[in-house]
This record gives sequence, C-alpha cells and structure tokens, in this order.
Amino acid sequence: MGGRKWSILVAIFILLIAMEAAIAQAQGNGNGNGKGNGNDNGKGNDNGKGKEKDKKGKDKKEKKEKEKKPKEKKPKKQHDEASNYDKLSTLPTGQERGFCRTNTTCEFKTIVCPTECVKRKPKKNKIQKACFIDCSSSTCEATCKIRKANCDGYGSLCYDPRFVGGDGVMFYFHGAKGGNFAIVSDDEFQINAHFIGTRPQGRTRDYTWVQALAVMFDTHTLVIAANRVSHWDNNVDSLTVKWEGELVHVPTDGEAEWRANGDEREVVVERTDETNSVRVTISGLVEMDISVKPIGEQENKVHNYQLPPDDAFAHLETQFRFKKSTDNFEGVLGQTYRPGYVSPVKRGVPMPMMGGENKYNTLSLFSTSCSLCRFERPSGIASTEGLVSQY
Repeated sequence: MGGRKWSILVAIFILLIAMEAAIAQAQGNGNGNGKGNGNDNGKGNDNGKGKEKDKKGKDKKEKKEKEKKPKEKKPKKQHDEASNYDKLSTLPTGQERGFCRTNTTCEFKTIVCPTECVKRKPKKNKIQKACFIDCSSSTCEATCKIRKANCDGYGSLCYDPRFVGGDGVMFYFHGAKGGNFAIVSDDEFQINAHFIGTRPQGRTRDYTWVQALAVMFDTHTLVIAANRVSHWDNNVDSLTVKWEGELVHVPTDGEAEWRANGDEREVVVERTDETNSVRVTISGLVEMDISVKPIGEQENKVHNYQLPPDDAFAHLETQFRFKKSTDNFEGVLGQTYRPGYVSPVKRGVPMPMMGGENKYNTLSLFSTSCSLCRFERPSGIASTEGLVSQY
C-alpha cells in the first residue's frame, strides 16, 4: 500500500513538472499577451503593439517630412469682389445684368440694373447715372451712381489743391510748383502727385494744382496725367495714361476700358465719359475717379491767379476709395485714414492749411523715398525716371 502511494506521488510530481515546462514554453514563444521574442528583443508583437509602434514612428517621420517640404502655392490673381461678375445679355427693357462668380457674397446670383439706370457705362456720364452691379452687397442689388469724383466726399483731391481726408476733415496742402509729394504710402503701394503752379507778382507762395498721379505697386507703375493745353476744349481728350512708361489707348466704344494683369493684381482703366474722365481700379488696393479740369477765365479773375494766356493749367480732380486696411497709411492724404488720427488743421477758418511738405516731398513723380514713406521697390528694379518726360 505504501508503495502504491509513493508511485502516485511520483506521478503527480512528474505531471506538475511537465505542466510547468509547457507553461514556460508557451510564454517563450508568445501566447497572445504581448510577451515573448517575436521581435527579437524579448517583447512579442502578437497583440499588434510592435506594429502599432512602428506605424506611429513612420507617421511621425512622414509628418516631419511634409512639414519640411510644404507645397508651393502659386499666388492667385486678385479681383475686387464687387465687380467679380460675368455680363449677361441685356433685357428687352434695356436693363443690363451681371452673374456673380464664385467667392462673392452674392455667389451664383443674377443682379439686374434698375430702371432708373439701365446701363453700367452710359455714354453721357455727366447727366446720366450708371448702374453699379455690386456682388459684395448684402442685398445683392444694383445701385445708381454718378461715376465722377465727388470733390466734397471722403478721399477727394481737387482744386488748388483741396483735400477731404479719411476723417472727413477738409484741408489745403499747397506743396510747391514743380514739386512731387507722396499722397499715400503703404507697405504695398504708393501714390505720388506732381504739382504745377504759378506765383503771381507780390505773393509769398505758389498757387498749385495736381497735374499727374503715379501709382506704384510691386514692380509696376501706372501714370494718369493732364496734358498741357493752351486753350481748353472739353471735346478734346486731354488725359494721358501710361503703363510701365508706355502710352495706353483707352477705347471710347464697347466696354470703353483697358486692362492689364500686373502679377497678382488686375489694373482697369475705363472711361466714365467720352473725354477727360476715367475710373481707375487696381484690385485689392485702390479705386480712383479722375477728371481733367482747366482753370477758366472767370475763375482766374476771381482768385487773381494771373495765369498766362497760353496755358489753361489743366489739372486733375480725383476721389480715392481704398480697398485694403488703412491702419498703416502715410502720406498727405493717407495719414488721415489711420485709426486715432487727430487732424492738426484749424477748424472754422476759410482755408485750413496742412503742412508737412518736408515729410512727404519726393525727388520725382516716381521716387518712393521721403521722410515717412513706407513703400519700397523690390531690389533690382530699374529707375523709372523719365517715364513721362514732360513732368
């Protein structure tokens, strides 16, 4: 009996040893709990942890490579949202229509000109309002507007020369005969003005008018100027437009406009009357209504300008509307748009004067240098001196 018990104990002992060996072998080869030598480092990958780690490491590496090599995006052409539409056929009533393109407030909507102003570009602009199709309007409706400078409106530059600033304050800035001054200067563009004038005998300062404007942006230059004429005839076009130093012909028929694509920006010069009146748009920067005006005989007598008989002193009347942030503007007019700007001119006097000739004087119509000018030409751009020789 004792021998039998002993045999049973030996059998149990052998069985326990066999079970322990089996367990050890299972742990060594990987049993689904992630331990073992499946990846040769003593840690198994049967539950996917090894693969997951490798995948994460790969993803991080790929992410870093993508961060190091960002995709190069080509600059998109800028178009003003308001005028970003396709012209549709005219209705039988004569009303013109526009279909707003993508990325506008009125996307895919058709805007019809009202019966009060059926055409976008009437030929007799002085007595007819034009239809303004505005794809940025909250109402997606067209409005009627006279397309010429409002000399009493914000951003106007008229007469000898009188400004209305972005703050609504009117002031005069006389500059100097033959002088050039920065009207607006920003990191992205600059507008200079060339002054003509005369100093009658006995006076201590010049009478001045703005004869030409140069708009400089990127590597480009657009010039709008009044021609020197001895006797004024409103039926004769006395307006000169130059792009990159070359004369531009603005058609008088059809759309009556000239267009250019300057890098990212589109430039449009369109006639707003048969002669001597245009609207200039540089997308994303500025819109200007410009007219050429003479000094008439009556005006000459009233102000005692004492102008010579062979010069009508043709000059520009302009109203600016800016399409970008004006927070950092400089210039005779530009400074008045900055937030918190306080005008130094005296209120309530007949001719409130704005000084600062020394701060905004430039060497030429095409120079971007002045004491407070912000715009700088890209390096390597050739001088534009002499683009318009008569200035």
